[in-house]
Amino acid sequence: MVAASSTSITAYELTSKQKLRVLWLLWALFFLLLLITEVQDHWGIPGVRWWEPGVWMGTSALVATLWLWAYLRDREKAAAYLNRPAFWLWRQVRWFPLVAVVFVCLTYGLRHGFYALVGLQYKHESWPFVFLYESIKLWLFLGLWLGILFALESFDHWQRQQRHLAELQRSLAQAQLLQLKTQLRPHFLFNALNTISSLMQVDVARADRLLNQLAHLLRANLRSDQQELTSVTAEIELLKMYSRIMEERFEDRVSVRWDIDVQAQEGSIPTMLLQPLLENAFKHGVENTGSHTDILVSAKRLGEKLELRIVNLG
Repeated sequence: MVAASSTSITAYELTSKQKLRVLWLLWALFFLLLLITEVQDHWGIPGVRWWEPGVWMGTSALVATLWLWAYLRDREKAAAYLNRPAFWLWRQVRWFPLVAVVFVCLTYGLRHGFYALVGLQYKHESWPFVFLYESIKLWLFLGLWLGILFALESFDHWQRQQRHLAELQRSLAQAQLLQLKTQLRPHFLFNALNTISSLMQVDVARADRLLNQLAHLLRANLRSDQQELTSVTAEIELLKMYSRIMEERFEDRVSVRWDIDVQAQEGSIPTMLLQPLLENAFKHGVENTGSHTDILVSAKRLGEKLELRIVNLG
């Protein structure tokens, strides 16, 4: 049995730009949630101005965004190590001490600069405490986002591998089909010419008629060669041309019956799929026996599949 039609499984896949937009949207929503939490935590606390939580979270988000930008610039190189998660993670955290120092210096430098612009002084804990506290927060932050980024990158990498595998499978199927065609056509042509040659000595009129039928068959076959798949109707027409040639050769020794279901006629099958089967039915079921032989060619639809049968009833 063969599939009634080729099925293409398509899934909605985001483009690279769309994926980046989704990532940046998640990033913005994440810091918006942190901002809301920061405002709630300091709401109504004496000495805390209403805009200060926004400045604190805004400076942290700005510097953290620089880290994400640096990560995205390196993502193509890092993607080569997605199948080695430990090494991929090591590539991201090996510079953590330097990242932590830069993060604290830039974040608190921006805060001090903003407060100075509005004529105020930014007060915070001692620097040792700040570096320790911010480093712990940064570890938690990196752990969360590296997990998210690894999941997104792995899924993207898996999608690309699936597309590449599908392309390889399609190329392999096309190469196998082409190889099958190149093997079948010379073999078929040799047998047809051999049949005509055997009649030339005994019945020139029949040989001439067969030669004309062969010409029609070859023209139809060359037209079908431009596509890998063909309809059952087109394939049956080719079979009937071939069958007429073989019936002329064996004359009263063979009868071919066609049982083609109307619902199966538009089904798609590889070109030249059935011809070698019918050729074998003549070669092994008719040529090697002197008695009358019946051959049945049938095509029926069974749900989503086609049942194609060539039966030598002799």
